[in-house]
Amino acid sequence: MRTTAVILHGPKDLGLESLGLIAPGDEDLVVEVAHSGISTGTEKLFWSGTMPPFPGMGYPLVPGYEASGVVVEAGANSGFSVGEHVFVPGANCFAGNVKGLFGGASRHLVTKAGRVARLDAGMGPQGALLALAATARHALAGFNTALPDLIVGHGTLGRLLARLTVAAGAPAPTVWEINPERQSGAVGYEVMSPEDDPRRDYRAIYDASGAVGLIDTLIPRLARGGEVVLAGFYTEPVAFAFPPAFMKEARIRIASEWTPEDLTATRSLIESGALSLDGLITHTRPAADAPAAYEQAFSDANCLKMILDWSGHA
Repeated sequence: MRTTAVILHGPKDLGLESLGLIAPGDEDLVVEVAHSGISTGTEKLFWSGTMPPFPGMGYPLVPGYEASGVVVEAGANSGFSVGEHVFVPGANCFAGNVKGLFGGASRHLVTKAGRVARLDAGMGPQGALLALAATARHALAGFNTALPDLIVGHGTLGRLLARLTVAAGAPAPTVWEINPERQSGAVGYEVMSPEDDPRRDYRAIYDASGAVGLIDTLIPRLARGGEVVLAGFYTEPVAFAFPPAFMKEARIRIASEWTPEDLTATRSLIESGALSLDGLITHTRPAADAPAAYEQAFSDANCLKMILDWSGHA
């Protein structure tokens, strides 16, 4: 079996190619992907060649870990049926010398049934956002955590963190955003520039920007004993001046990627209406336009989330 997939041979060397797929087993699904998302975090680092050493990395690779589609083959022991709509967090299913660290930007995927999550068929392209929403939920739901009262960055992750905080019934957080083009679109919370915010008593500051050298600007904004949560992905060593952190008795926490429990909980929030994904997808392009879509996703400040539409591809 063969499929059409996005393949990245090196920094900014990207296009569509026909690739072979491994044969599915009794516990596997074959999913026909309808939509896949482009991550402006880790995928951008691979595309630009700035990804720090990471297990399983290398070229060539199929990028993407945000895919939604329909089951077209279901193994006898998969527990799924043909026709069910699912989210797939990438797949390592390509034949030959192709890295499968991500592997979601493909018309067809072969994946273990235990890795996917069922979706409501009516979600459409928003189904591809499930992993990002689950990542935001994971940052909030860790052990002994406080919900954010300040979020840094009003991109897609920052917006999801803010929406989940409001959905949890907590006071609306403040969100910082230095790019005027991204300061709009708040739902139930306020977005401002850091210089317009006089507060120095935040209990929990969540950074969704991944900006280098940010901790030293955040620690003075904490209340004593407050926490800075690093929810982005950082390409350079994270460092901070010790004396200000010492005086604040600051805590620093790193939020990793989502777990299957986060996917389940996030899907329930979406289905109940407690969490809306409206307004997060700003751009959609045919998969045939993948090179231009990746370029725009990483260079256009107005592009919160780029979705590839795979209809019409084999």
